[in-house]
Amino acid sequence: MTPTTHKSAGALSLLTLALFASPMALAQQSGWYGGASAGRTGAEIDDARITSGLLGQGFNTTSIEDRDRSTGFKLFGGYQLSPHFALEGGYFDLGKFGYTAHTDPAGTLNGEMRVKGLNLDLVGTLPLTGKLSAIGRVGVNYSRVNARFSSTGAVNVSNPTASKNGANAKYGVGLNYAFSDAVAMRLEVERYRVNDAIGNKGDIDMVSVGLVYRFGGPAPQPVARAVVPEPVLVVVPSPATVQAPPPPVPAAPAVIAPKRVSLSAESLFGFDANTVKPEGRMALDQFARDLSGTTYESISVEGHTDRLGSEAYNQRLSEQRAAAVKSHLVTTGKIDAGKISAVGRGETQPVTKPGDCQGNQRTTALVACLQPDRRVDVEVTGTR
Repeated sequence: MTPTTHKSAGALSLLTLALFASPMALAQQSGWYGGASAGRTGAEIDDARITSGLLGQGFNTTSIEDRDRSTGFKLFGGYQLSPHFALEGGYFDLGKFGYTAHTDPAGTLNGEMRVKGLNLDLVGTLPLTGKLSAIGRVGVNYSRVNARFSSTGAVNVSNPTASKNGANAKYGVGLNYAFSDAVAMRLEVERYRVNDAIGNKGDIDMVSVGLVYRFGGPAPQPVARAVVPEPVLVVVPSPATVQAPPPPVPAAPAVIAPKRVSLSAESLFGFDANTVKPEGRMALDQFARDLSGTTYESISVEGHTDRLGSEAYNQRLSEQRAAAVKSHLVTTGKIDAGKISAVGRGETQPVTKPGDCQGNQRTTALVACLQPDRRVDVEVTGTR
């Protein structure tokens, strides 16, 4: 019993190489990740070889019932070496396959095969949209194949059990959709080259869906912090000719320069999200502490996005992010809600200049170039 090679192997291999050769890749953080996938597996039973073997024993094969579909799963873990590549290893169970051959003289030959093993792959990525990417993999699998044979009637089986361990190639392609910085879903088609238990080689394919969890979040970007100059009080002495000093005039409060802080959106929020993450909360808490003991008139919070995406979506996202910063400063930073306002500017007030960042397609280079536009500005005005 053996699975045979499918004609699509060459096409899959070429597509995998094309993914690895591409200069584009998703800007994922380096670090560890893990996950699990499950799906359907398939092997093509070599009916011709079964028929030939029975004929050599003096039996004509009248029909063969193939059990060439099964259910498989894999557990995996990996390390993101760079934005382009990851090294991934895991355990797989491709399921159970078998057949029943009916013979003349009357009898049957039954065969079953179970395939399990370990794999180590190099995984490459290719961005398609902001959240969707294509993945390709090449690697090696070390599989163990356990086979059992039985018969009825005139057919005789001399060796009812057999097993085989062996290392072979594996490869695959798929799609990866990121729900957030930490959680993603994969859809993959993979091909495992295996040695069956009776001296043959063949391929088993698996189509699977799975979840990936990345450990640790992206490192926070530095938060720009404005320096507030200390007010200077200038005292002008009275002229010497004046016998009695004039009554003191109350000094007007020294007006401090507006304190403006520009916070990177990546340091405050996850990808395409409007909930302040732990690193962002730390930066906002520090900002609130810096205001402790200062008398001020008002605080304005402005949310800004880059020009990628629709204007309506960017406007809504900027409003949601500004509101989230205001809410945190009020609830956790103890800022007076009556003195703070929040507004979204969308993509209308970019920091980058026209011509700085060329193109409209969402590429890694363009997203990085437009990073200064994705921000939340906080401005404090008032007196000490």
